[in-house]
This record gives sequence, structure tokens and C-alpha cells, in this order.
Amino acid sequence: MSFETKREVLNWYERQPRTLTEKFISKINWNEIKNYPLDKRFIPVLLYMRDVETLTDVYYKELRRTPTGKDPIISRFMERWSVEEQTHGELLNRFLNEAGISTDEKWQSQVIGSVSTGYTVTNRLITTLTNLVGKRFTATHMAFGAIHEMSTTQGYRRLVDLAKHPVLSEILRGIIREESAHTTFYRSVARIELQKSEISQKLSRFLIKHFWTPVGSGAKPRHESGYTIATLFSGDEGLSGLTRMFRREFRRCPDLQA
Repeated sequence: MSFETKREVLNWYERQPRTLTEKFISKINWNEIKNYPLDKRFIPVLLYMRDVETLTDVYYKELRRTPTGKDPIISRFMERWSVEEQTHGELLNRFLNEAGISTDEKWQSQVIGSVSTGYTVTNRLITTLTNLVGKRFTATHMAFGAIHEMSTTQGYRRLVDLAKHPVLSEILRGIIREESAHTTFYRSVARIELQKSEISQKLSRFLIKHFWTPVGSGAKPRHESGYTIATLFSGDEGLSGLTRMFRREFRRCPDLQA
């Protein structure tokens, strides 16, 4: 798929039907979840994934204070993106509850409230710097978003393969379909924005090379992100799959290749 304008990307995205509709969710065999074993080592992974999906609300609100978030095309995409990400978190939490892992009724506010002051201050500083750079930073925002969505999607795929829980797999495959659409939007807009300016290309390559961290890092404790990565991607098979995915996706966005 190749798009010439951001409007074309948005039009494509808005034509994609939501996967995790009320009808889809109502057909999930929630009562059967306990009938299948769930390896305890995946519980922290699911909690981490749930929390990261929920924390997109923090990222969304912060991004709206930047030229990127004020762009009417990107803003419209992110309104739906934010709703979908929240749904992902809610489904993962419900799965955990049905599997016998209890969570607090106010878990969402607790997750957001657990974000450190240092992380919040750093984000505000980055937002201020972003506003100074202006619209030329949009390419970087979109590139970071594409990488985060790609790595998140690959994480879900690995969990499907490793956990081998049929109901969880059904939920995760639904999430993967929505995350894949997010990836296409971010990557396509990043490519369009990168082509506008050599400065944007250099800035994006520099910041990704020196400052990119796995999704959730900073907002969540380092040991939690480390555990999730080690559990999902340890061994040659996990790492090689992740490497192949990034190479394939970055071939679609050559302006990011150094």
C-alpha cells in the first residue's frame, strides 16, 4: 500500500472496520478461560501489556499539546486509536479476571497514577522542545509510533505462540488486527512526512538511534519491561522474528535507513 497524502492514509484507516466490536467481545468464550492452563510466567507479561495499552491515554493527552497532535488528520486518527487501545487494555484485564487473577476495580486510575513524577516531567520537557522544532518533528513522532506499534504487535504474536491458550489467542488476534492498522497509519504518515525534509530524516534517525526504548519503558519500571522482553523474545527464534519484522517494515520507509 502506498499513499501520497495524509488524507489518503486517514481515509484508508477509517474504512477499516473495528475488529473488537461489542458483537466480537460478546462471542468470546469467557466461561471457558479457566478450562485451559495459563503458565504463571505470562501473568506479569499480560499485566504489563494491559498497563501499556492503558497508558496510551497519557501519551495521547501529551501529544495533543504538540504540532503533531494538533494536525487535524493525525488528531482524528488518534481519537479512534485511543479508544481502541483502551479497549485492548480492558480485554486483557477481563481475561486475567476470568483466569482467576483478581485486579482492583480502579486498576486503570491506579496504572495512570503509578507513573513517576520524573517520567511526567521528562515528557513535558520533550513536549516543550517539540513545540520549538514545530511540524518538522511530526515525522519523528510518527516513526516512533510505527516502531512501538510494530514491536507491540510482534509481542502479541509471540504470546499467542508461547501461551497456546485458545481463548487468549482469540482475543490477541483481534487486538493484533487493530494494532496492524495502527502500524500502517503511523508508518505511512511517517514516510510522507520524512519525504518533506532532509532535516526531518536526520532528526528522526538520530533520535531513534540514541533515544528509542521499548514501548512502556519509563512509564513502567525497567524490571517489568525487561521481564516482558526476556519472556517473549529470549532465544534465537524470538529475536530473529523480531529482527525480520523490523527489516521488512523499514524497507517500506527507506528514509529512516541510515
